[in-house]
Amino acid sequence: MSLPDAPQSVVGADGLPLFGRYAGQAERFDWPALAKPYARNRLWRRLHHKKWHYVSLVTEQLMCAVAIVDVGWTSTCFAYAFDRNDGDIMANYSQDGLPGRFSVGVADSAGGDSWFRTRDTRIAIEHAAGGCYRLELRCPHMEIDAAFGPAGSPLLLATGPVKGGAVHATQKSSGLPLTGEVRTWRDEYRLDGGIASFDYSNGLLARETAWRWASGHNLELGFNLQAGYFGACENALWLDGQIVPLGPAHFIYDQHDPLARWHIFTEDDQLDLVFTPEGARRQDRNLLVAASRYVQPVGTFNGWVRAAPDAPQRIVSQLAGVTEDHFSRW
Repeated sequence: MSLPDAPQSVVGADGLPLFGRYAGQAERFDWPALAKPYARNRLWRRLHHKKWHYVSLVTEQLMCAVAIVDVGWTSTCFAYAFDRNDGDIMANYSQDGLPGRFSVGVADSAGGDSWFRTRDTRIAIEHAAGGCYRLELRCPHMEIDAAFGPAGSPLLLATGPVKGGAVHATQKSSGLPLTGEVRTWRDEYRLDGGIASFDYSNGLLARETAWRWASGHNLELGFNLQAGYFGACENALWLDGQIVPLGPAHFIYDQHDPLARWHIFTEDDQLDLVFTPEGARRQDRNLLVAASRYVQPVGTFNGWVRAAPDAPQRIVSQLAGVTEDHFSRW
């Protein structure tokens, strides 16, 4: 089942969102142009408009993630570097954007640039020529200079309604060839030959939002799975240069012990995986007006996937990636 080409805008000329899954990149996320019943006033949009730009960098030794998040009335960022050989998080940094003391911008589309700057932190995620991207990070205890792309598969564009909010859209990449370097207090690590992927998300979300997420990629195969506020809208498999839509996903795991094995499968019998964590990044915050509970285990997936319920199974073996259990009141 091939996906239709992505529209230029996720909102149609009639003001209605173009719900569905598409192959390719949208240029505009025109939420102010929404018509009823999805239209909201400017103040509501300001409080409920959430955008984030997340990049994952993976090699045989290292796994890094960097994110810039704009929640409308404030912003945040995080970055970490995990040594897969000894299970140690070598750097784990986060910073809230305090008014008057930061500069932040999350791109208006996956083709734009995002940045976060304070006195001692600089993060830039940039779209370069030829479908390539750059990531530059300078923060306490870690520096990253990375280049990735071009993609061998199209981006996934997924749009859908959100209960308690209005609409949401996201762009996910397949696995992208990676070069560059990570520098920590411990050592310098080459990224050449690794795999990058990214998640650009932009929507009008509910005050309380929760999800489970899984993502893993190499250059031939990858997947994105979510269960929670967005349903099955963004569930997809990249296989041999094509995007295959997947059904609802189920995450069976111990919330009290997220470092135990996870069993993840889809209802359409096209994916069945066991995730074995190697470690995790955690962060719980309660800021009175906002709160979050977050754990992102890093590890490997084993099992099988297939392009259709009657297609042969493709074995997945030691595929590096992440899962996530996340709740936000924002």
